[in-house]
Amino acid sequence: MSQLVFSQTKLPAKKIDALKKELVGEIEKEKVFTQQMVDMVFSFGELGFQEVETSKYLTDILKKNGFAVQEGIAGIPTSWMATWGSGKPVIAIGSDIDCIPKASQKPGVAWHDPIVEGAPGHGEGHNSGQPLNVTAVLALKKIMEREHIPGTIVMWPGVAEEQLGSKAYYVRDGFFKDIDACIFTHVASNLSVSYGDGGGNGMISVKFNFTGESAHSAGAPWRGRSALDAVELMDIAWNYHREHMEPTQRSHYVVVDGGDQPNVVPSQASVWYYFRERTYPKIKQMYDDAIKMAHGAELMTGTKMSYTVLGSAWPGHFNKPMAEAMYQNIKMVGMPEWSADDQLLARAVQKEINSPKTDQRNRPIDGLDTKLDSLREPEKVSMGGGSDDIADISWNVPTIVLRFPANIPGLPGHNWANAISMATPIAHKGVTAGAKAEALTLLDMFVKPQIIDSAWAYFKNVQTKDTKYIALISPTDKPAIDLNKKIMAEFRPEMKKYYYNPGQYKTYLEQLGIKYPTLKPAGVTKTATAASTEN
Repeated sequence: MSQLVFSQTKLPAKKIDALKKELVGEIEKEKVFTQQMVDMVFSFGELGFQEVETSKYLTDILKKNGFAVQEGIAGIPTSWMATWGSGKPVIAIGSDIDCIPKASQKPGVAWHDPIVEGAPGHGEGHNSGQPLNVTAVLALKKIMEREHIPGTIVMWPGVAEEQLGSKAYYVRDGFFKDIDACIFTHVASNLSVSYGDGGGNGMISVKFNFTGESAHSAGAPWRGRSALDAVELMDIAWNYHREHMEPTQRSHYVVVDGGDQPNVVPSQASVWYYFRERTYPKIKQMYDDAIKMAHGAELMTGTKMSYTVLGSAWPGHFNKPMAEAMYQNIKMVGMPEWSADDQLLARAVQKEINSPKTDQRNRPIDGLDTKLDSLREPEKVSMGGGSDDIADISWNVPTIVLRFPANIPGLPGHNWANAISMATPIAHKGVTAGAKAEALTLLDMFVKPQIIDSAWAYFKNVQTKDTKYIALISPTDKPAIDLNKKIMAEFRPEMKKYYYNPGQYKTYLEQLGIKYPTLKPAGVTKTATAASTEN
């Protein structure tokens, strides 16, 4: 680390303060560009591993601004790494780009109103993180060039985050071995950062495939070997097994292939499981137990079983010195100033989906947040929850996650309702605020050597002192790049008709002819919300 420290530029405090003020002004001037990126990615609405338009759009911007782009990294066609600068430190900046099935939704409309019925949409808000990063980095790049500040910026996308399908492969294939620190961004309803154990679960995603023998279901069923029987027997075994598992586990499945038609004994069937727990050993035990049950179902039905890992994630742990540096800049930026229309939309959506009155930390839910969250400390007790594969990077490189206020509090997540704000002034303002906080923190990390020095000390002496990263994927596992191909092939032709055209329309709302905000007329029955799950 001493080599890293001595290679960095040291600037006096007054100079840093002046550069920060300039950065904030530069980002404020780019609000229209930021809004256009947010709206454009929203309009693409691409599912995991199929983010073709999104990746091309973002990499074209980066190429035009002097970044060298390596595409298709880790064997994933829509993945890339874009690099600019030279020397140490090397700081990676990432965010997810995929969306949610059946979450198509008109922005700014306070009830369920799809752009394309049944199509995917940004019901997680992943259209906003990379525009934030691009805005922050391009503003910082100008200053680094002018002031001759050494350092390297590496930008990258979280592909198929909803399937936890890419980041463990980036790590396995060595794309983070020369990185000194990583900042990740994720949509939220406040401007915040945390450190330590975030309380989420790690996870492995596995598809079990059974092959039997078809037969006439009425004429000669005794000649068949039902693959669907094997799937159902495995599911029954796993559901009985839940009684004997710890409360922190989360496990769930969908039958992705149950046969063709009732009068044919199914010769092929598949079931897709997510196994989640708080530690690597417990996740691995769940995985091993499921394989045993699948073999049991195979024996009981006379079928053949195989299984494929589709994704994985460790439980996350994030860097304290980096989070503390980020939080100082968050306080400088503050929350956006929401308009009366912003708050009107937020409250109408909360009413429409019957949001709870308080959140999990017992804070009131009433419109958009106006006060900054505190610096989040590690969870002392956690009963488990969702997963995010940024955790795999966090166990290999000092990492933090900047959360920014582009969404409405109290929504179910992974739902059409979470898409309502994501191409509106709420998202545009939240992304601009997040870009300011990120750019200020990046500047600190490039000119204050002690931040990255302290980050690595925490990483080595606290985070990884007793816990060592062991990948949940094997050296031979491959990314599940065929996932979602059929869905996008079905919906993309119709979705293309609604791609945003910034040359003709100032905003996506204008292109769609939506008055902001559009509220449900009084007396109209509320729309029921769909159930939601975490990643």
